[in-house]
Amino acid sequence: MSEVDLAKHELRKIRVCLAIVIVGLVLSGVTAFPLETEVGWLQSMLDSYLLRTIAEESHLLPWVRRVHEGLAETNHSYPFLAYGTDWLAFAHLMLAILFVGTWRDPLRNRWVIQFGLIACAAVVLLAMVAGPLRGIPWEWRLIDCSFGIGCAVPLGMAWKGISKVVPPTP
Repeated sequence: MSEVDLAKHELRKIRVCLAIVIVGLVLSGVTAFPLETEVGWLQSMLDSYLLRTIAEESHLLPWVRRVHEGLAETNHSYPFLAYGTDWLAFAHLMLAILFVGTWRDPLRNRWVIQFGLIACAAVVLLAMVAGPLRGIPWEWRLIDCSFGIGCAVPLGMAWKGISKVVPPTP
């Protein structure tokens, strides 16, 4: 394989990795708007005959019930507090746009990949520091951490691909 073909192959792999990140950010953003509805669906699913025993024994169902109750009461009495998650959703969508620019020209915008990797590490840090302060169960904090780790995998692969195409500067 020629050097040009190798670079084209690496750029395709980099773009696939970045597309995964973009889709994840868009899905995270769009699903942050209807939280009460989504958590209600999750509660119904876990409360179904097939999953109820597992969900109760794992303490997942009581937690989801509590979250849904909190969202419902808050949205009824203090709907303006949901504005905070609207901004969370907006931030995810804006970050997706940032990565679209990187998808278009990953070599020139590799700093965005570095930023993304730093943000992934910060997700884990935030979950471990703020989670206990907010009364978030350990298992749920691990789920939150998995988003940072899950995003770091394609970003790390993209970073590795860029290092194959662009030699490090001395």
